[in-house]
Amino acid sequence: MLDGFVEYGYIGLFLASFLAATILPFGSEFVFAGLLAMGMNAWGCVIVASVGNWLGGMTNYYLGRLGKIEWIEKYLKVDRGKIEKMQQWLEGKGAIMAFFSFMPVVGDIIALALGYMRANVYIVNIAMFSGKLLRYILIMYSVSWII
Repeated sequence: MLDGFVEYGYIGLFLASFLAATILPFGSEFVFAGLLAMGMNAWGCVIVASVGNWLGGMTNYYLGRLGKIEWIEKYLKVDRGKIEKMQQWLEGKGAIMAFFSFMPVVGDIIALALGYMRANVYIVNIAMFSGKLLRYILIMYSVSWII
């Protein structure tokens, strides 16, 4: 399945990165590494993957901002308890915690919870993009070291 994304180059990477940042159980790292192994421009891949992943994360933020826990439970299959637990953990830490939305499993819930809490959208944008950019830079250097 991931071969299909690699086949489309930057567009495939963008779509894989976007989907990976949503609630869907999907990873973009293999597509990213595959494109680097094929000789695509490393920094171009970093930018495309970061933007796609950031936009996917912001989609989660805005879904949370809708404030409809019932929809999130029904359509995204995220348990209310997970969102409430994440809200308690985020309480007092602020929008800067969006930096950690790149983390597997909990990153999606961080973005949803920040949206539900109506965290400052400007800080969320900057922090989230910074975290996702740093993640792909580290993956880029790791892949280039292995190849």
